[in-house]
Amino acid sequence: MQAKTRHVSNTVIRRLPIYLRYLQELNRLGVETVSSQEMGRDLDINPAQIRKDLAYFGEFGRKGIGYNVPYLIAKICQILKLDRSIPVALVGAGHLGIALSNYNRLRQEQLSIAAIFDKDPSKLGMKVADLVVEPVDRLPDRVKERGIRIGIVAVPAPEAQGVADLMVRSGIRAILNFAPATLRVPDDVHIRYSDVTSELQALAYYVD
Repeated sequence: MQAKTRHVSNTVIRRLPIYLRYLQELNRLGVETVSSQEMGRDLDINPAQIRKDLAYFGEFGRKGIGYNVPYLIAKICQILKLDRSIPVALVGAGHLGIALSNYNRLRQEQLSIAAIFDKDPSKLGMKVADLVVEPVDRLPDRVKERGIRIGIVAVPAPEAQGVADLMVRSGIRAILNFAPATLRVPDDVHIRYSDVTSELQALAYYVD
């Protein structure tokens, strides 16, 4: 399986959580099997593309029957490494950071925020979703102690690059950036951006 996944594009990887969320909803409704045609119809994705995406990782379906929903959920979780607990560090205990922490606690999924940091003295020691806000300079120690490999940047744009640099030096190799800034990271560090302002600006194009 590892040999197959080496050349999988980021686009394919980004579709897997979409499939997973859909399958989990089917499972909640008690649906046991689903075809690529049904998935394609409900997700507005070409069924052939769905089959191709999943085929990168193995043969999970049966011709004429489709995919067993619980089985495919388990396999996608394995592919995304969601079959284990993955601790996450969050830097930025502002309104966004607090909202993310509270949401994460309610979801109680494998990707859990295990530590939250800020540089503002007035926020240090504050309790957020059962976590205590710590000074950002303690990040390297917590990363080492808790095996953290994913970081969330939720600070103002001028501070984002410094936070990303600290994360990289601490051993974090995957970053989700909420700051409206483009970050420079080494080639072996994966970064994703979540910029609500940019998305709204793009949507504005379609408004009459």
